[in-house]
Amino acid sequence: MKKRFNLTDLDCANCAAKMEAAIKKIDGVNDCTVSFLTQKLTLDADDARFDAILQQVVKVCKKVEPDCMIQL
Repeated sequence: MKKRFNLTDLDCANCAAKMEAAIKKIDGVNDCTVSFLTQKLTLDADDARFDAILQQVVKVCKKVEPDCMIQL
């Protein structure tokens, strides 16, 4: 399943790159892009476990950029 989410308060391109790299390491993630310019997260992950994977993604984003919010 592939979904796109809006991000708020993503402060820099470096943080976006760190988030993207960390999310791609999560088990069940097929692909991910985090765009600083458009403030969007595109997540392609296993359909059966998508909600659980999304919760892990939120935690990873909070570690890298505590102010950043994913609009679910």
